Amino acid sequence: MRVTGGQCAGRILAVPPGLGVRPTPDKVRQAIFNSLGPWIEDCTVLELFAGSGALSLECLSRGAASAVAVEKSSKHASYIRRNAKALETKVEVRVQCALQAVKQLAEAGRAFDFVCADPPYGDKTVPGKRSESWAQKLLDEAALVKILKPEGRLLMGHTKRDAVEISAPWREHKTLKHGDTWIRILR
Repeated sequence: MRVTGGQCAGRILAVPPGLGVRPTPDKVRQAIFNSLGPWIEDCTVLELFAGSGALSLECLSRGAASAVAVEKSSKHASYIRRNAKALETKVEVRVQCALQAVKQLAEAGRAFDFVCADPPYGDKTVPGKRSESWAQKLLDEAALVKILKPEGRLLMGHTKRDAVEISAPWREHKTLKHGDTWIRILR
């Protein structure tokens, strides 16, 4: 896995072994950042369900001002720190549940230009039932709106089979589809 653009383009990122992490593929990350263009420059970034930190490190490589990466696993968080050190950049790493971090960041009055989350994929949504995936839980978390600046954007990854409901106050800005992976950019 590599950084796809910016000052660290082509640099290799270490990824935790096994099935505990599903990093956003290079091709998908490149499509995301091509669609964002120069907007990412000077942004403050929060990556939830960070895994290897690929999304926040990609943001920093492309000119973001700062990044916070939230990862529940201390083992996986060590990979974020290792990757940041290898890229000679700084990432604030928080080892905790993403939903808990969102609430704490809101209580602390912190706000970000770009919040990105590519959480573990949920099961196929049963017709007539609401999704119970991490993506849906995050969208339903009231504190999430509080940590996104007024002109900010939320990037949410999920699978096609997970029928995530996007309701007010969120509005869809763009959807990128790559196979079974759907990346939604919301405002």
